[in-house]
Parts: sequence; C-alpha cells; structure tokens
Amino acid sequence: MIDHLRQGGLVVYPTSTLPGLGCLLTSEGLDKLFEIKKRDYSKPVSIGVANLDQILDIVEVPQIAFDLLNSFPKGSLTIILPAIEKLDQRLGGNMIAIRVFSHLAAIELALKVGPITATSANEAAVDPEVTTKAAAKSLNLQHFIAGECAGGLGSTIVKFDSGNLKQGVWSLSVMREGVIPRADVVRWSTSQV
Repeated sequence: MIDHLRQGGLVVYPTSTLPGLGCLLTSEGLDKLFEIKKRDYSKPVSIGVANLDQILDIVEVPQIAFDLLNSFPKGSLTIILPAIEKLDQRLGGNMIAIRVFSHLAAIELALKVGPITATSANEAAVDPEVTTKAAAKSLNLQHFIAGECAGGLGSTIVKFDSGNLKQGVWSLSVMREGVIPRADVVRWSTSQV
C-alpha cells in the first residue's frame, strides 16, 4: 500500500464519515485522482493528516485553529488555512483545506506516508459508498484499506482568514455545514472574543 502511494497510486481508506480517496501531494497522484473522480480541476481537494504537526511547513496554523479542533470531535472539521507557499491549484493554491483524521486506519496511513488527499472516494455527483471495498470497486481501484464508515454528512468546513493579522485577529467562516452544525461553530467563535 505504501509503495503504491509512493509510486503515484491511489488508495481508498476509511474515515469517521465517508471512505476517503488518497494520493500523495504530487502532480502524478493528483492527475490520477482528478481523472478517476471526474472532478473539475477548479474544485480543490483537502489534505488529510494524522496531526497538525504534519502540515506546519505547508500552512500557517494559528492557535485559534488548534483551539477550534480541540473543541469538537476529532475528524468532524476541515479547516482552510493560508499556504506558506502556493501549492498546486488542485490542493487550493493559496488557501489549503486540512482535515485531521480520527479513524485509526487513516491516522496510521498518514503517519507512514505523510499528508495525503482527503476527498470522498466516489465520482463527482455520485453518492458515496460506506465501505472502502465497495468504494474501491465503484472506482475500479484495487488498493484499499478495509473498513466501514459511518456515512451521512461529511466534515464541516471552516475557513480561517488572516485579514487582520497585524492586530493578531483571525476571522473564521463556515464554508460547508457537515456533521458539526454551523450554529455550533459560530457559537464557539463568538465565545472566543
């Protein structure tokens, strides 16, 4: 599995919500991922990590991002942060979406290979499967880590903006409501002021 990823391959893996489709953050891997998902290049995918330490050289991580993630169940939020250096546009370019995994198999995978893509393992506009085996089969992939996912909503996506960084103020906004209701994130945010 690890060698397959390092050779630019794709792997379906379990997460706390839906099966994920992972590749390393390389042009070769991203080309395959976007082709198999039939995903428009203008719709970036997020990066999955075992912990935020894995992406400290990729994005700026303010303390408030650590605080937010520690206030909600692990894996339930994806946070969008400013890139330290612009990345491939398919990863977001200047603003990168990061999800800290909670599923042990996903964490173990990220610890072995580093950051990987964290997008659902399904074609664009096709309902996702809940088992990694079925998701891999639907995409004609042979490499998967066996597991069943809870299904339902994906992670809630929260964007951090450093517009007032000179004053040390980061603002955040909910870009997509998922397993964590928008109102809960807003309530948490206003309690931090």
